[in-house]
Amino acid sequence: MKFNTKVIHGNQHPEPTTGSVNVPVFLTSTFAQKSPGNPIGEYEYSRAANPTRQALEDSLASIENGTKGLAFGSGLAAIDCVLKLLKPGDEIIAVDDLYGGSYRLFVRLFEKYNLKFTFINFDDVSKVEDKITDKTRLIWIETPTNPLMKLVDIKAVCDLVKGKNILVAVDNTFATPYLQKPLDLGADIVMHSATKYLGGHSDLVAGALVAKDEKLGEELHFIQFASGGILGPMDSYLVLRGIKTLALRVQRHSENGMKIAEYLENHPAVDKVFYPGLKSHPQNDLAQKQMSDFGGMVSFTFKSGKKEDAIKFLENLKVFTLAESLGGVESLANHPALMTHASIPAKKRAELGITDDLIRLSVGIEDAEDLLQDLENAFSK
Repeated sequence: MKFNTKVIHGNQHPEPTTGSVNVPVFLTSTFAQKSPGNPIGEYEYSRAANPTRQALEDSLASIENGTKGLAFGSGLAAIDCVLKLLKPGDEIIAVDDLYGGSYRLFVRLFEKYNLKFTFINFDDVSKVEDKITDKTRLIWIETPTNPLMKLVDIKAVCDLVKGKNILVAVDNTFATPYLQKPLDLGADIVMHSATKYLGGHSDLVAGALVAKDEKLGEELHFIQFASGGILGPMDSYLVLRGIKTLALRVQRHSENGMKIAEYLENHPAVDKVFYPGLKSHPQNDLAQKQMSDFGGMVSFTFKSGKKEDAIKFLENLKVFTLAESLGGVESLANHPALMTHASIPAKKRAELGITDDLIRLSVGIEDAEDLLQDLENAFSK
C-alpha cells in the first residue's frame, strides 16, 4: 500500500464480531476466561493488551514500516521505555538540540541510575564516531530538532554503528512518517509524541514506539507491560482516528509552513529563520534527500535580539494561539526559553542558540493568507 491508503487500511480490519468498520472503544480492564489461564479470546488484561490499543499499535507499525508498534500514555513514557532497555554504566549519545522534556528525563532522572549521556551536534557524523566508546549502547536522534530545526543524517549514523551493539532511536515527531521513514534508513526504533501530528487535534496526550526488529519489539512490549505506561482505549481511538487524515493534514502543514518561512525570511524585523525547506538552511540538501517535504514547524529570531520584542509579538497574535505543544490543526506560537525548553539551564540554552528572542511556530492548516496577516499585524504592533 502507498501511504495515503496505509494510514486508513494498514494492518486494519473490520471488528470481527459485528463487522464494525471503526474499531470500538473497548472500555474494559479485564476479559472473561473459560477456565483458569484459558481466556475466551486473545485478551486477558488491558495493561497487557486491549483491542482498541492493539488496532492503534498495528497501525503505527504499518505507517512506520516496522514489526511492532506500542502506544503509551505520553511521548516521555515512550522514551522512558526505551531507556529501560539499558543497564547502569551504559552510555547514550544524544543530539544536543532536543526537546526540553527529553533533556529533563535524561539528566534529572536517568543519570542518577548511572546512565551516562553525551550531548553533541550531529552536523558532522565524525563527531558521533569520536564519542562512541565500548559502553555506548544507544544513539538518540531528533530530526528535525526542537526548536532549532537541525537535521541529522539518519542513514549515515546508522551506517556508522552497523555491526556494533548500539541501538539507534529516532524521535520522528516533527517529521511524521508521512515525511520521513527512519526505519527504512536503518534506525532500530522510532518514537513519536503522538500528542502532536499523529493525533493532530490537540485533544489528547499519547506516545508511540515502533521497532524494526520483532525481538526488540517484544522486549519493548515486556517493559511496557511491566512498567504500565500504556495508553487508554479512548485516547487510542482518537489517535487512530487522527492517523487516518495524517497525510492530508501534513501536506497542508507543509504548504503553509513554507509560505510562512518565506514570509519571515523576507521580513525586515526578522534575523534568522530556521526551516529545512529554505535554500538558506545549511542542511537543505539533506532535507531534500531525507524528507519528502518539510513540515509545519518554523522558528525565527528578531534583528533586535530583544526578549521584550518576542513577548510583545506573541501577545499580539490573534489567529496563532500562544500555547505549548504543536502539530494540531490550529496554529500555535511558543517562546521556547520561557515555555517548552525552560527546563534546560540558561547557560546550556545559550550554548545551543536557544536565545530569549527565539519564537517557534507550529503552522496549522488554516488559510495561509489569514496566518500571514496575523503575523503582519503582530509585527506592526
